[in-house]
Amino acid sequence: MHAPYASRDAWRSRRLEIEAGGDRFGPEGPHSRYRWKLLKLAVAAFGLGLKLIGLYRRGIRNALDIRLTRLDLVFPDLPEAFDGFTILHLTDLHVDGLPGTMDAAHAHAAAQEVDLCVLTGDYRFRVQGPFEQVLPGMTNLVAAIRARHGIIGILGNHDDAAMVDEFERLGITMLVNESQTIERAGDAIHLTGTDDVHYFYTGAAAPAALAVAPQGFRIALIHSPELADIAAAEGFRLYLAGHTHGGQVCLPGGIPVITHVGRFRSLARWHWRLGEMQGYTSTGVGTSALPVRFNNRGEVALITLRRAGV
Repeated sequence: MHAPYASRDAWRSRRLEIEAGGDRFGPEGPHSRYRWKLLKLAVAAFGLGLKLIGLYRRGIRNALDIRLTRLDLVFPDLPEAFDGFTILHLTDLHVDGLPGTMDAAHAHAAAQEVDLCVLTGDYRFRVQGPFEQVLPGMTNLVAAIRARHGIIGILGNHDDAAMVDEFERLGITMLVNESQTIERAGDAIHLTGTDDVHYFYTGAAAPAALAVAPQGFRIALIHSPELADIAAAEGFRLYLAGHTHGGQVCLPGGIPVITHVGRFRSLARWHWRLGEMQGYTSTGVGTSALPVRFNNRGEVALITLRRAGV
């Protein structure tokens, strides 16, 4: 692996310091605690309103209607041996959230045989507290996934540093500002995964991980789309993210009301391009804050890499 830290211990020390301190940091600076409190009040009021008008149960049904999204992404410089390479992308599982969402994720995963599975963060429903309750669900999911090159995961803003070791015991290769190379018939692609950049951005770590990634066809695994410009500038070809839930609650036409990103709100869902880089921000499997969705469906994404002209 290639990483900007001398060891994971250095990363873990800094991550635990942020977790214990209570302050959270994104690329644009610290998050406002006052704004967060207002948002929590607004979410509680919205939930109560849904119950009063009889739409809460419909929102739950919507949240359980999780689809499999298939898409082909074409690149002129994709190594020839990787033409047709399939990636199962799961994000924002929130395992201990709404019962039933993990059943859907498990079913979609079990039905596919892929080359690689990537998990792009947010395994716990709450943003802090115990996480042992997610391990049984994660264990079952890992057992269901059939991926020739294994499972690669990263952390999200709902996740603790301690999850890294626990998930690796389950057989998930966790990337913490690190890169992993996959070789196939003499060709290679490189995946770089960062720590969460929405709450746990430390200024140097994630950009440094992108900067020192091996040269060649590179894929960034970053929980939110907030570092898209940096990844594009470093020459990454594909950026896979989640975090936004696609808005979770959207206006008619699927227009997100809240995306929880400080930058690149326009990249909050589905397929996008930034310069020469393509990206996909999945709407995710689970829900957060409230177990409802409106005008928005959860998903498991099945991405096939294609080489142009082949």
